[in-house]
Amino acid sequence: MATVHPFQGKVLDSTQLMLGEGPSFDPISHKIGWLNILGKELHELDPVFGDKTVVSLPVMASVVAAIDGERQLLGTENGLFIRNRATGELSLHADFEPGKPGNRSNDGRVHQSGAIWIGTMGKKAEDGAGAIYHVARGVVTMLFDAISIPNAICFSPDGATGYYVDTKVNRLMKVMLDPATGLPIGPASVFIDRSEEDGGIDGAVCDAQGHIWNARWGEGAVDRYDPEGRHIERYEVPATRTTCPAFFADGADRLLVTSACEGLEDAEVKANPHHGVTFDLGVTVNGRLDGLYRL
Repeated sequence: MATVHPFQGKVLDSTQLMLGEGPSFDPISHKIGWLNILGKELHELDPVFGDKTVVSLPVMASVVAAIDGERQLLGTENGLFIRNRATGELSLHADFEPGKPGNRSNDGRVHQSGAIWIGTMGKKAEDGAGAIYHVARGVVTMLFDAISIPNAICFSPDGATGYYVDTKVNRLMKVMLDPATGLPIGPASVFIDRSEEDGGIDGAVCDAQGHIWNARWGEGAVDRYDPEGRHIERYEVPATRTTCPAFFADGADRLLVTSACEGLEDAEVKANPHHGVTFDLGVTVNGRLDGLYRL
């Protein structure tokens, strides 16, 4: 039985987003970046000094990753774009789903090899409309198709295991990888089955000990699973639609989680100012920062 911890953290950013997603800590700028997917915004926050910027984007984006001191990678509804940090200029790097304007990107993460896994879904969450892709230096490989809502993309500390979920199915999958490339070397299998339970398996990160920290959509919680898939802890959050956690700070020893207002009535959002905000869970963790995307 998992140990349940009442919320002991704090609000990291109080902006109520319709769909806050894709948080990560940039090891170059030392800022947290995350996306308001439906609002077409990139949010960046210095967690030490509190400086915050919001960048309007021309497309819906769901993932931001560092490349180098001058560039970032954005996963968007129209493909992967390289963003100039100083000017905001976007240039197309890889179009992983040409000819599918009804789809957008969702969850994604950079593998230790420097490649990225990026998931897509229908803009109305149509059954089986999306997929999960591997992109390495602009080369696109489809990994898994017929995905409705791709989430929980993360990797073991040695890069030899990948995890992902279709939130509509709610079974967290596990697949062996080539650590040098981030490509599967065998079939995926069910690792954690929550198909008969409330709350969707949403975004996830894997810490330095191989524990998976998972945001549970609809439950207002971040769950921790050990490397064998046992549910050992739940950290409650005062917003029901928790979306994705991320390790942050230079030591990767803190944990944040984004949330959303999507699907809630206006009255619910007004009654709880925590819906859609970004939280610091207030716990000390043994985390890992995502690597840089390699061009």
